[in-house]
Amino acid sequence: LIERGHIYIAQPPLYKLKRGRQEYYVKDDAELNSLLLTSAIEDANLHVSADAPAVSGPALEGLALKYTEVKAIIQRWGQRYDERVLRALMWLPTLSDESFADEAALEAWCEQLQQRLAMLNGTGPRYNVNLETPEDSSALIQITREHHGVQATKTLHQSFFHSPEYQRIADIGAELKDLIEPGAYVTRGNDRRDVDTFAEAIDWLMEQAKKGQSIQRYKGLGEMNPDQLWDTTVNPQTRRLMQVRIEDAMAADEIFTTLMGDQVEPRREFIENNALAAENIDV
Repeated sequence: LIERGHIYIAQPPLYKLKRGRQEYYVKDDAELNSLLLTSAIEDANLHVSADAPAVSGPALEGLALKYTEVKAIIQRWGQRYDERVLRALMWLPTLSDESFADEAALEAWCEQLQQRLAMLNGTGPRYNVNLETPEDSSALIQITREHHGVQATKTLHQSFFHSPEYQRIADIGAELKDLIEPGAYVTRGNDRRDVDTFAEAIDWLMEQAKKGQSIQRYKGLGEMNPDQLWDTTVNPQTRRLMQVRIEDAMAADEIFTTLMGDQVEPRREFIENNALAAENIDV
């Protein structure tokens, strides 16, 4: 059945948006964010300083798309690293191998991270950033988070700063961090908000876009009534299907054996090694 292409998996929508009497079905988080972003920048103007001309339309949308890309990376990496730390990295100088060869520069960078975390968190968790320089390895950046008396320490190794995810966070951060100047503000329709960062501007616009509409997230097909189930998942004219294919039978058999077999250790090792590579997990 699989080899002849007869097996399909239905792809029901993840969200339903209702605006007035109109309803829209949204297939996933990416489409939801895209719709909200389109609505957010409609009639929106960003003034990067008190006297600056407005940034709007495609120019504002392009910057906003880069910011939402970084947010997605941070959300995905949030299972392994503190999200506040990842957000702070956007606004710091990019660390390279040359930076790790200069202990004074690393110390200064750690101090900047400490200050940025204090600015971002206000009365939230407290952070302490320390530079460790072991004799048998490259420098380590240790970040201790204390919240309600509970401490947890994460270590950033030099390899972390080689990752494509960090490079993307740093590159987009470098483009956005100096964009906003004193007196900056954003408007949408008749509403206005003074902002200190580009992130603050886009987050406010996205919240404004959510007003006047309800967003329902489906946890399963059982939450739909028969008409909704027909419209979204059964109707041949509108449904989305994913064809099941086996391109490498031996690899597929190995994965099924690992994930569904009786041995626990191989399954645990597989999940630990591949968890961050997964991009389509519904929790």
